[in-house]
Amino acid sequence: MTLEPLVRDELRVLRDQVRHFRGGMVASTDGMVIAHDLQDIEPDGLAALTAAAIGVAKRLTEATGQGAFEESLTRGTHGYVAAYSAGRSAVLTAVASPDTNVGRLHLQARRAAARIGVLVDAPPGG
Repeated sequence: MTLEPLVRDELRVLRDQVRHFRGGMVASTDGMVIAHDLQDIEPDGLAALTAAAIGVAKRLTEATGQGAFEESLTRGTHGYVAAYSAGRSAVLTAVASPDTNVGRLHLQARRAAARIGVLVDAPPGG
């Protein structure tokens, strides 16, 4: 089985677990889409923006002595965009409405990112 359907299943589980979740995407850290569960958001553009944001977040954590990047949360007037490290080379991006319970989003997205990281980091064919 290929990676995309397995990752898409994890995104669907996340959607089921978090109320007001609008969609998610997993991309490589360099901005290539692996899988998405997005509606009304162009995944390639979001992957590129996430890669840029993660680049800045990595530099910020390193410059302040906070260690390796793990996650980032951006709040806008219409909701949240969160990015979570998913293994060595991927990132989970979650989009949620302003009514989302951010604690629940973090809890479930961190778990999903860990599972996705295992999938993404697995050797091909293994």
